[in-house]
Order: sequence, then structure tokens, then C-alpha cells
Amino acid sequence: MKKNLVTLAVAASALALTGAAQAEVKIGFLGGFTGGIESLTPPIFDGAQLAVQHINDQGGLLSGQTLVMPSGDTTCSGASAASNAADRMVNTEQVTAIVGALCTGATIAAANNAAIPGGVTMVSPASTAPAVAELDDNDLVFRTVPTDAFQGEMLAKLLLEKGIDETVVTYVNNDYGRGLADSFVAAYEAGGGMVAENLAHEDNRADYRSELGILSASGVPNLVVLAYADTSGQTVLRQAYEGGMFTQYVGADGMVGDSLVEAVGADVLEGMIATRPGSPELPGTDIFKALAEEAGIDPSAVFAAQAYDAAFLLALAIEQNGSAEREGLSAALRSVAAEPGEVILPGEWEKAVELIAAGTEINYEGASGTHEFDQSGDVPGVVVEMAVEDGAFVTKDLVQP
Repeated sequence: MKKNLVTLAVAASALALTGAAQAEVKIGFLGGFTGGIESLTPPIFDGAQLAVQHINDQGGLLSGQTLVMPSGDTTCSGASAASNAADRMVNTEQVTAIVGALCTGATIAAANNAAIPGGVTMVSPASTAPAVAELDDNDLVFRTVPTDAFQGEMLAKLLLEKGIDETVVTYVNNDYGRGLADSFVAAYEAGGGMVAENLAHEDNRADYRSELGILSASGVPNLVVLAYADTSGQTVLRQAYEGGMFTQYVGADGMVGDSLVEAVGADVLEGMIATRPGSPELPGTDIFKALAEEAGIDPSAVFAAQAYDAAFLLALAIEQNGSAEREGLSAALRSVAAEPGEVILPGEWEKAVELIAAGTEINYEGASGTHEFDQSGDVPGVVVEMAVEDGAFVTKDLVQP
């Protein structure tokens, strides 16, 4: 009798554990918590977690299951670190999908080495290089941010409109830097600008004075740095200032972080110009701003809105797919993100669940705009002008095509 009771107790415990396991759905997050964008990653993660909070506060997904978000560090530039983090998500954490990665090289490594073989859908809120669209991904890799083919054009247009018609460029020698530099230089020169020098540099070095010497020998006062705020970009700007080489600094999204201003100096960077992907003036963007501020999150943080959308879209796709299985998720993602359908805005999880249960098509219009994915999983978007004013990056205006 005692043996039977023990057996029943063990069986009950096993059932309870199984039930607990079944009560959770996992969407992983891959970010550069250390490395080149370590100061930019926490607000991006916060944006994704805010979506998780809204979903769980409104009843969870798949008939009341809790959404959880394990995270992994890609170090931004480490292909092996990104692959290992993705492998843990796919094969140990058994996530249904992944938000991320953030840096382009990390996204490509994670996709090729873990997500694509495992059939896991990824949505990056920050990988902007055109190379992502070239992946042979079985329709598994998407992003909620426009490509650098567009940002490079808009940065060129912005500088030319400001009368800055000659520059020198240095870019971090990876998919992100090369793709953005190629786009910028082509558009800038096509618009009548002159790029006197265009030099690659390696990330995570202590000294860039050799490259800066070549750039400054041109006599051009305008330095464009397409790199990362916490590694090479920071060092390049500091050493350029120490050498008294340039009078105008220019950057793009990877440089937009107040940690850069704090490290190099507010007086040094006052008036620096930059661009980053932004959010159009749509109902969803205003709603997200209010929700983020209520949660103590900066709604203007770089890629925070795009991360919210990536997480919310993946959760909607899981709900639409009807299970936490990976198969069929990318098709469901396309369905919930596109017209036709009743519009779902940020925070409207309960409404979305009711519509899906009723068989009604939905169309998510999010914190960073609409997400009509094209054949490559890319979206249209907008680029905003940033500037350093009074010791911090501030948002100026949309850069109009």
C-alpha cells in the first residue's frame, strides 16, 4: 500500500511538473549585453519585456499560458558567442521564437547556426544591414527596422541639405559598417557630395590614430563615423578630438547613445549629427509612448519601439498559429502583420485574442509603425535626425525621402 502511495505521489508530481512546463511559452531575446552596444541593449530589452508584461497582464496567450523571455548575450560582434547563445535558446530553452539579435553579424550567425536549422522564427528589432535580406532562411528571419540601404540614403540627404558637401568616412569592418558605408557613399556622391577618404577600421582596438591621420590629411573638416558607441566609435571620436583633426562629427544608429556623449565629452560632441530608424506619426506610436512612460521606459530609446513590436508580433503569431509549435509560425507572423484585418494597436492584446478566437483577421500597427513584411522579411520605415544638444542626443525631425 505504501509503495502504491509513493508511486501515485511520484506520478502526481510528474504531472504537476508537466503541467507547469506546459503553462509557459518562451520567446527568447538575443542582445549585445556586452560589447559594442552594451549601453544601447538594456532599453531595447526593456521594450521587448514591456510587450511581455502587457500580454501576461491581459490573460497570457494560448488560453492563459504565461509568456516568458529568456535572454542571451551575443556580445554584438562575436559570431561564436551569438551562435552559442542562439543554440541555447533553440535547443536548451526550447523557445518558440526569438526577438533579435541586434547587431547584424550576430543575427546572421544566430540564424545560420541555430535558428534556421531549428526552424525558429527570428524578428530582429535592430539589425539594419542589407546582408540580412540575403540569408537563405526558409522565411524565418524578419526585422521590424528598415535596412541601411535606406538609412544611408537618408543620412546622405540630410548632410547635403545642411550644406555639408564634403566628408571623410570611417566604418567598422563588418556587415553593418560596410553595408551602411556603401549606401551612404553611393547616395552622397550621387547627390553631388565628395567623399575624400573612405576607410574601414577593425572593432575593439585601442588606437585608431593611423586611420585618423590618413582621414585628416585630406583637410576635410567633417568626419562620418559608422561604428558602435561603446567600442570603436567612441575611441575614434576621442582620438580625433585629442588630435584636433575635425570640427563636425557625424554618425548613424550605432553611435546614438548618451554613453558616447558621457565618455567622449558633452562639449566635444555638442552639435554632432546622426540618424537612426524612427517611428512615423501614427496612432500606435503615440500609444506606445504613453505606455512606455507609464512603465518608466524611455520611448525614444534607440530600437525600443521596434523591440516592443517584434515581441508583440511574435506573440500574436503564436496565438494565430494556435500552439507553441515552431512550424507554421512565420506564415502566421505575415498574417497578423498585414492588411486586411481589424487594426490592433500596442497594448491591445485582449482585443486581439478575442478577434483571433472569433476567426477575424487582424492587422497589427505597432509602436514603430506598420510592418508589411516584403519577400525578404523587411519592412518600410522612417529615419529621424538626431543631434547632441546640451549633453544628450535629442530627436529632431523625420528625414523626408
